[in-house]
Amino acid sequence: MPKATRTDALHTADRHDVIRVRGARENNLRDVSIDLPKRRLTVFTGVSGSGKSSLVFATIAAESQRMINETYSAFVQGFMPTMARPDVDVLSGLTSAIIVDQERLGANPRSTVGTVTDASALLRILFSRLGTPHLGSPQSFSFNVPSVKAAGAVTVERGDKKTVKATYTLTGGMCPQCEGRGTASAIDLTQLYDADKSLNGGAITVPGYKAGGWSVRYFSESGFLDPDKPIRDYSEQELHDFLHREPAKVKIGGTNMTYEGLVLQVKRSFLAKDKEAMQPHIRAFVDRAVTFTACPGCEGTRLSEAARSSKIRGKNIADLCAMQISDLARWVRELDEPSVGPLLSSLQHLLDKFTEIGLGYLSLDRSSGTLSGGEAQRTKMIRHLGSSLTDVTYVFDEPTTGLHPHDIQRMNDLLLQLRDKGNTVLVVEHKPEAIAIADHVVDLGPGAGADGGTICFEGTADALRAGDTLTGRHLDDKAALKDTVREPSGALEIRGANAHNLKDVDVDIPLGVLTVVTGVAGSGKSSLIHGSLVQGPGAAGAGVVAVDQSPIRGSRRSNPATYTGLLEPVRKAFAKANGVKPALFSANSEGACPACNGAGVIYTDLGMMDGVSTTCEECEGKRFQAAVLEYRLGGRDISQVLAMPVAEARTFFGEGEARIPAVRTVLDRLVDVGLGYLSLGQPLTTLSGGERQRLKLATHMGDKGGVYVLDEPTTGLHLADVEQLLGLLDRLVDAGKSVVVIAHHQAVMAHADWIIDLGPGAGHDGGQVVFQGTPAQLVAERSTLTGEHLAAYVGA
Repeated sequence: MPKATRTDALHTADRHDVIRVRGARENNLRDVSIDLPKRRLTVFTGVSGSGKSSLVFATIAAESQRMINETYSAFVQGFMPTMARPDVDVLSGLTSAIIVDQERLGANPRSTVGTVTDASALLRILFSRLGTPHLGSPQSFSFNVPSVKAAGAVTVERGDKKTVKATYTLTGGMCPQCEGRGTASAIDLTQLYDADKSLNGGAITVPGYKAGGWSVRYFSESGFLDPDKPIRDYSEQELHDFLHREPAKVKIGGTNMTYEGLVLQVKRSFLAKDKEAMQPHIRAFVDRAVTFTACPGCEGTRLSEAARSSKIRGKNIADLCAMQISDLARWVRELDEPSVGPLLSSLQHLLDKFTEIGLGYLSLDRSSGTLSGGEAQRTKMIRHLGSSLTDVTYVFDEPTTGLHPHDIQRMNDLLLQLRDKGNTVLVVEHKPEAIAIADHVVDLGPGAGADGGTICFEGTADALRAGDTLTGRHLDDKAALKDTVREPSGALEIRGANAHNLKDVDVDIPLGVLTVVTGVAGSGKSSLIHGSLVQGPGAAGAGVVAVDQSPIRGSRRSNPATYTGLLEPVRKAFAKANGVKPALFSANSEGACPACNGAGVIYTDLGMMDGVSTTCEECEGKRFQAAVLEYRLGGRDISQVLAMPVAEARTFFGEGEARIPAVRTVLDRLVDVGLGYLSLGQPLTTLSGGERQRLKLATHMGDKGGVYVLDEPTTGLHLADVEQLLGLLDRLVDAGKSVVVIAHHQAVMAHADWIIDLGPGAGHDGGQVVFQGTPAQLVAERSTLTGEHLAAYVGA
């Protein structure tokens, strides 16, 4: 038989069946070389900081996206995020990468589940076609579009110029009272000023308003007020001018300025901004001074009265957006309107995917900023589930985060569905249930940071279990129920909690013990704890400290040393040891390298093309002037100190010339929360969600608070580190703190003194306390889904 007709030979195009990585050195990777099978499910495991994300996200996914971006014209690339080429010798066999990470969805007050998934856009089109009375285009039902009316003369420059009178009308759906935010703010005036003091005596208590400063001179020299008169003695007119006067032109210090009342200034300066982006002391002031209630004009729907007047089968668009998505899908399915058949089909398909992915309990009007990391990740998955694309690389970052053991099987099925369509699925994961379904497992380590960055194991999950790696040894770890549990010293009462899907819940949170709040995703855990405990009226008095996974605000110049405050005493110690100013040891101040301004890299803007960042040749990336690096403490310069891992720095600052007890205390806390591998100068922008939460926990451990609330603290933790976390929680409780943990991890449940289980289901099928008691009682009764899974876990 001639060679040309042989059918058993592999076609050249079919030989590219692996993603080939050679010499990867991104972050802590140490010349990693590996072949990853395509069209298979590969799970990457290893302790936190072992290099999993560096290999999967910073190397493979980043290069794939960068190469796709390079296919666009330079003009289009100018509007895209710039990506540097990862530090790797060879990357071949790449396919288009779709990254589904745990970054929280935008916390913009106008962003909802409906707007980020386009479900609201489809509903708006539906109402513009079928709603009665008919209002107009889809924007008539959008809470982001205000209604506009204008009239005047218009000059049309065409042939003979003609000036004609014209009117312009745009009908939007925005509620004019709250401007589409759905909330109205009421300001507690007692938090703005001290009535017993005068302006010159420091009456204004708003952050940034200091007596003698420009912000207070603005009032005292305005001519409307007596600066030496106590606020309590103001006349009605003076008090109005002080608090509520509309903008007016005045001359202050010889300069023309616009004067406006203090309440108007606070609204403009503080309330118009995203609260999460504020500095901590500003956010604390807003929490004290401002209460947010549903807008009385639109009853919290964000929509104008006209938009709410148009209905389909007795429901307006606000009613539908407030429905649980699984109920909305049923309503759409029953709508028989052939004229908009394709539209209904698309909407139905989208809503069904919500239910399929386990988010049917959400509503479209839910603010996207209130979604957990796991919910945000699954929301991003929705657009990919029904995609017809194949031979795509999907990259997931701990997709089981925030999932009850009952829901993990559903997520596993979705990952397998993506693989079975012919896609390559790469998953960074710690949960044994997710590792078990992998076709291929890659274990990185053996340790974290400088001790990691190598491939310890490649093969099947069963071979990993039998292998002698840290992950393999801990894969079958099970925490046992405690023989004795602590007795509570009191209780925090929650009464009539009804946020989101809660059904007037009454529950007592015991004090002085480790309490775990659990339940399936969407059962109401976060609504109960964050809505009623953290933000409840008694939170301040009880000293509640909430540590969640929200992003840490800070630029690439921020790092663990600056965030925890330990850099300040380090600078002072350097200054004292060398007889110079502390400012010299700041890369943001006098000690900064003049060539790169203390950034360590020089960024070259190439206009429409990708910018290039290169290590500064002057300081070699150390960020400091050469003269500053001559000064030493304990034999190290400041750049060497910032390059130290936390664990090494703890020893360094605990003895000898460099002994600084205050710094040692902070470093002890960082080691306690499992961050001993982080370097002091690592940019905060490179930390994972779990690392951010543990960094915040370490910072808050020095607070005076009596009640710690932790949200899924096992996120990003390797199986071997969970035991260390449980020890930390024990130490907090033994030190007199009360610890409340929202958790799904069975090891945390088994270790609890008290469990509060919500359910029985999600959405309107949840919102009730279905069990409260000890873990042993929960296992013995097996009356809930949590009880069944915990009993199976402990082998009862």
